[in-house]
Amino acid sequence: MNDKKESKFEKISYIIILIVLCICIYIVYQYYQENNFKDFVRSEENLNQSEFKRDSKEKYSDIASYKINSPDYNDAMFYKEIKVEKNKPYKVTCMVKTRDVISKENASGVGAQISIEGTTERSVAIKGTSEWQKIELIFNSKNRESIKLGFRLGGYLGNAKGEAWFSNFTLKEGVTDNNNEWKFACFILKNTDVNIEGNQTKLEVTGNDIDDITDTLKRFETSVEILSQGKMKAKTNIYEISTPLTELSYDDEFGYYVSPENVEKNIEDIIKQNDYDHIFVVVRLGDEKHQNDIQINDWIGLGGMDYFGIGFSNIRLPNSTKSYIYKYNTRINQFPEEVFLHEFLHTLERNAEEYGYERPKLHDLELYGYKEDNLIGQKIWYTDYMNKNIKTESGNIGLPPEVFMLKPAKNINFNSSYEMNEFKEPQNLTEEIKEIINNLKIKINVLFDIGS
Repeated sequence: MNDKKESKFEKISYIIILIVLCICIYIVYQYYQENNFKDFVRSEENLNQSEFKRDSKEKYSDIASYKINSPDYNDAMFYKEIKVEKNKPYKVTCMVKTRDVISKENASGVGAQISIEGTTERSVAIKGTSEWQKIELIFNSKNRESIKLGFRLGGYLGNAKGEAWFSNFTLKEGVTDNNNEWKFACFILKNTDVNIEGNQTKLEVTGNDIDDITDTLKRFETSVEILSQGKMKAKTNIYEISTPLTELSYDDEFGYYVSPENVEKNIEDIIKQNDYDHIFVVVRLGDEKHQNDIQINDWIGLGGMDYFGIGFSNIRLPNSTKSYIYKYNTRINQFPEEVFLHEFLHTLERNAEEYGYERPKLHDLELYGYKEDNLIGQKIWYTDYMNKNIKTESGNIGLPPEVFMLKPAKNINFNSSYEMNEFKEPQNLTEEIKEIINNLKIKINVLFDIGS
């Protein structure tokens, strides 16, 4: 009799233990599901202010999404170090959903985005409340063998708060474009209407200005091929933008200028529909009546910037209508395209550095014995600079010929591509269990390595 009672008690005990064990496994599994960020490293500018979770309710597909929740302004990111080949184009995509995302600095480059950690390379940044949408980042690996590829709520331009969900990550490697013909987009901002310290300044680009720029760009196309001795060619398209420029960026060294963020909404559709290699933005920031309204620290062109990996340069129209800066005249100015060429060369100068090539600085002409001429400016210097023909005691220096092939990565580079498995997710319970076991093995091995 007692044996039967004990046997029955043991069965009930086993059932209770099994139930408790199942509950524990479920709790552990749920915790694992919510906190499993795979190989991603989680980082914040302000530590412990953002929450990183896997969300099985708000998801784009059958796989739990990755969620960042920042109740207060922060720059939060989860990233993974990816091995890449040098000088290869790559495309990263993901689906993103946002709720009440606000940027502290009101900058267009802050929000839910794809970023390369430690750089300015990023996708579009999503703000506000939005349903699932696809975003992408196209970049060239340049001289790098690895990058830290991240999904971010914030940005290098500032912090953000709100909620963002990321899902369905893909990474593709494309084919390098070895064509030496560069496509240039020139945006002429016809109206400037900005408020500078309470002073509203309105300026207009005239028809004569547009004619001068059009003629100058034709000369630019010809000069690029001649001065490079055929190493590169240029094709330009001009777009007249009537929507007023209403904001400017500021720098202590240069004063006010036009940054990519200031004009992103006006140019993004055109850039998306075309595979441009460089962007010029022509703007009026003063005239005879408004010479001192907008602080400009002695520049007529600014280069070295980029718009999603594409070189970006400012070209400022002169204040005086009598200026010959962009007008060809045999007695006054035989090289009116110089500003366009100079600012573009700043992009090639930066590219050469980022690809690991030695090159002299573009502004160091006097250091190597060159002088500026009244009629042709720095034309001789540019010619030798572009053809690696600057003579020094240790040999000729200048831009390497390879730099004229190093164009930014674009959609056309992915007509033939293959998808990498860096972000592959388990597709069923069996694969998920295998992943859990593998992760445990890795952690145990790490612990043993530390212990030894």
